[in-house]
Amino acid sequence: MAAAVGMLLVCNVAAAETAELQTVTKAGSNATVQANPKNFTGTAWVTSLFSANSPSKTYAAVVSFTPGARTNWHIHSTGQSLIVTEGFGYTQEWGREIVVLYPGDVVWCPPGVKHWHGASSNTSMSHIAVSEVSDKGVTWLEPVTDRQYPK
Repeated sequence: MAAAVGMLLVCNVAAAETAELQTVTKAGSNATVQANPKNFTGTAWVTSLFSANSPSKTYAAVVSFTPGARTNWHIHSTGQSLIVTEGFGYTQEWGREIVVLYPGDVVWCPPGVKHWHGASSNTSMSHIAVSEVSDKGVTWLEPVTDRQYPK
């Protein structure tokens, strides 16, 4: 038994010595870029938090919407999680009611669901968007019209 425990400890130490080290990205060190105006109404800013690091396919970004800014309708092939961090805004699935979002709210949008999200008309909103890399990526669709958007 003691020999088995000793071998287990040796194997764990060897594995730890060959493992990759953590990566720490300091706050404010990633670039912020304006979101593609082809896919947004109004102005939104995107700050990458991290890229997918193999074998993980997960990546995340902070998206900050100015008042009235919103995504076009779009579909994620692998789904998307949103974590609202500031302000308040909205999300909506095609054919469903608009849902008001507040800081701390978490949204899971399953793969293949047509939806949009963005700030309210008079308040900015930021969220962390978490998705997976996919060959199909995001399918961007038509803008959310002023008639569809709550005032």
